[in-house]
Amino acid sequence: MSNRKLPMYEIHGNHEEMGEQLGEACREQTRIGIANTHQLLQEAYDFLHLTWEGAQIQARKYMPFAEERYPQYVDELKGIARGANVDYDDICVLNAIEAVSQDALHLTKCTSMAVNQERTANDHVLIAHNEDWLPEDEDDVYVVLAHPDDEPAFLAMSYGGLLPNVGFNSEGIAQCCDSVYPTDTRIGIPRLIVSRAVLAAKSLSDAIRCTLVSHRAAGYNHLLAHESGEIYSVEVSAHRFAVFYGTDGYLVHTNHYVDPKMLEVERDSDELISTRVRYNRAERLIRQTPKHTIKTLQAIQMDHINYPNSICNHAVEGNAMDRENTITALLIDLTERQMLASWGNPCMNTYHTYSLTT
Repeated sequence: MSNRKLPMYEIHGNHEEMGEQLGEACREQTRIGIANTHQLLQEAYDFLHLTWEGAQIQARKYMPFAEERYPQYVDELKGIARGANVDYDDICVLNAIEAVSQDALHLTKCTSMAVNQERTANDHVLIAHNEDWLPEDEDDVYVVLAHPDDEPAFLAMSYGGLLPNVGFNSEGIAQCCDSVYPTDTRIGIPRLIVSRAVLAAKSLSDAIRCTLVSHRAAGYNHLLAHESGEIYSVEVSAHRFAVFYGTDGYLVHTNHYVDPKMLEVERDSDELISTRVRYNRAERLIRQTPKHTIKTLQAIQMDHINYPNSICNHAVEGNAMDRENTITALLIDLTERQMLASWGNPCMNTYHTYSLTT
């Protein structure tokens, strides 16, 4: 087991200042993230027919929608570019890559779970998330402790110049995001900017409304939890949504739509088999334990059934379109306002604890 620990960067101020601080602190990670995305597009050119210059042109089309609705998060992107001393257009490509690639990157990406007080041994609300992405970006992962002037403080994971979105805030709201593949995508607000806005929510209804913002380009599945034990999963596309409530004290989601109406707009369902296997496996495991702890959820995060496309993902071989790995595993104790994170696969790396201080 490796004991390496994800770096944490603390940022303060207005949104432009926070972005600049983050870009400066993560200059190397941001540049590596850009280089990795360059390489991805080069490897996938025969399929996507998209150059880096073409990706920049496409990304620019999305930014006016983001500027109109969320100028503060566009300021964060501009600040990241300035702090990292990279092109703003490059940062836009990173943060709109799913849109500009037309969702052709069928990385199955991520497993999310949540259990409330009814399902835990110590009456805490716990959330678990495995972030599956390109193996090359494992070196770019970090934790952000943010204190915005005008929004709740938050603790979140990010990597390679992306806006943070998977984490929790001082209002007791946590979010995990799982990629899904709708057919009704459009030019609009990029998904990462939509999910960044959720970290500013002060109530669950605010968080859900953020996921459904008008003129969104598409959507994720947003697994949302509140410190009270209320748990929701919101499946989103550009035009549709479905809301699930954690009636039994738990929720699980991976990378396919579950709601029948959302399945009507799912792209290439026949290619999304491993996500369904992971979903069923995670739900079975979470049901088997009546009272969960940090350790029991970590055990699920390390599960290798259907290896290498398992919950603990090791699918590092293959072409650019489907190569992936669990680059970090996160476990949030929302009651304690803490996040535990492994740097890389949780089966090979120890968890370290990060706390939200307000």
